[in-house]
Amino acid sequence: MPKFPKFPEGIAAPFPEQPRPLADDDPTLTPESYIHPSQVARKGRGAVTNLRGRYESVSREAFDDGWQAIALDNLRERGQEVNPEDAEEPAPLKTIVTEETAKSIISRNSSPDLPFNLSLNPYRGCEHGCIYCFARPSHSYLGLSPGLDFESRLFAKTNAPELLLRELARPSYVPDTITVGINTDAYQPIERELKLTRRVLQVLHDCGNPVALITKSSLIERDIDLLAAMAAKRQAIAAVTITTLDPAIARTLEPRAASPVRRLRVIRTLAEAGIPVSVSIAPVIPFITEPDLERVMEAAIEAGAGQAGYIVLRLPWEVSPLFRQWLQAHFPDRAARVMNRIKDMRGGKDYDADFATRMRGAGTWADLLQQRFEKASRRLGMTHRNRAFATLDASQFRRPLVAPAARQPVRSDSGQMDLF
Repeated sequence: MPKFPKFPEGIAAPFPEQPRPLADDDPTLTPESYIHPSQVARKGRGAVTNLRGRYESVSREAFDDGWQAIALDNLRERGQEVNPEDAEEPAPLKTIVTEETAKSIISRNSSPDLPFNLSLNPYRGCEHGCIYCFARPSHSYLGLSPGLDFESRLFAKTNAPELLLRELARPSYVPDTITVGINTDAYQPIERELKLTRRVLQVLHDCGNPVALITKSSLIERDIDLLAAMAAKRQAIAAVTITTLDPAIARTLEPRAASPVRRLRVIRTLAEAGIPVSVSIAPVIPFITEPDLERVMEAAIEAGAGQAGYIVLRLPWEVSPLFRQWLQAHFPDRAARVMNRIKDMRGGKDYDADFATRMRGAGTWADLLQQRFEKASRRLGMTHRNRAFATLDASQFRRPLVAPAARQPVRSDSGQMDLF
């Protein structure tokens, strides 16, 4: 029997009630070792469990202590009706937002397969709860789970606009397009109240610095006044992510994001405002969202999108076991088939981070997918969305003359630094 690819140390250890492999070559190390035997999907959440991160030294597992059954019996004795399905459904998970004073705000990369060098993320974690999100493993650095914690324990960089203004004021800053929301969606639900993305856009608008946005939220329509003014000077582009047109699949795949129909309306609204907009078909998941590839492109161009791009499902680090759990909970009938196809495109592994293939995959199936995309693009007259970055103009940048001072930690009357 072929060996199941070993996860790095600390990732997705088998659950306590399941036999733990004795060694890396233990024949009991199978994909089923990483699937909880009684998985229950939470309404409104993408991840099935709070899978421990790769830096945690302990593992926690929920168990039934009997009190839930006693409480339900008491309700029945009082004559109250108890829905059996509600009794089995996990309790709603509350979203917790923590304010963070960041030390830096612009991230730089030199990846040859990315069309931008600078990015900015006002938030850590994302309430949209997309199970496939490649940013999930970043929560491990915070000592939190890439699973449910990633979508329910969020961090807001409240000083992001001030940090950005200070960065743009530096003599060493070279004007370039800043992509906002590349890791986590800058327009996730908490943005409605905090308005950090709006303030970041205002800084970029005032300084004449180009911006690129990618989102799956309708909240971007709130900022059309800024984006349209920047687009008129070739300083703004946007991309809307649409994985599938099937609302039932989207509801489990991206539980708190806008519906596919609503995202198409966002494309139309942005295009009518003169903002260059593209559709990002990401990720393409074999046998789940993959059949919708051409239909998404057709619907997007009808709505006003001029460019399109696609990315094959990526499963780095903890995303792989989390996605396996999601498959088992929502698509148990095709879980093995989906994973086998993913491995076909990743050289027999769940994921290959090689720059040349990580976005597209490799092999026969990846080649066929690329041919489908290219043929549909030619038929519809769409260009690749990465080319839109080359149209942005940074020559109109105006360096700010005054930048706010850095925020200092609050001290109590005794001189002790106040951590809370």
